[in-house]
Amino acid sequence: QVLDFGWPDLHTPALEKICSICKAMDTWLNKAAHNVVVLHNKGNRGRLGVVVAAYMHYSNISASADQALDRFAMKRFYEDKIVPVGQPSQKRYIHYFSGLLSGSIKMNNKPLFLHHVIMHGIPNFESKGGCRPFLKIYQAMQPVYTSGI
Repeated sequence: QVLDFGWPDLHTPALEKICSICKAMDTWLNKAAHNVVVLHNKGNRGRLGVVVAAYMHYSNISASADQALDRFAMKRFYEDKIVPVGQPSQKRYIHYFSGLLSGSIKMNNKPLFLHHVIMHGIPNFESKGGCRPFLKIYQAMQPVYTSGI
């Protein structure tokens, strides 16, 4: 059985997708003692890290005592191979997901509208001073706006 939950590299998946992935993994692992989950990733390790970290949080809530050693091995793999990699948004979404599981964060399904973006100060990324920022806005993982560069 193969399930494809992919999303674009360097992006964070929707929280609903993280929930779906964790539920699918947990259902499969609990179906039979010999079942395993193999994660495959084309690209940056950050996506794999999102899935592993989210499932570690998820399994802390739903796991039986027998899964404690598996969680420990997964945590060591995560810390040794994945933690140094990952976008800030990916790390932030793991905290969001953890908050959802603990009940400290509630999902808001109301639409959000971006009316304007304000930058206070200009970072000095170039030797002459300043930078050339641009803005790319996504909706449902599809770019809907890109400013001039």
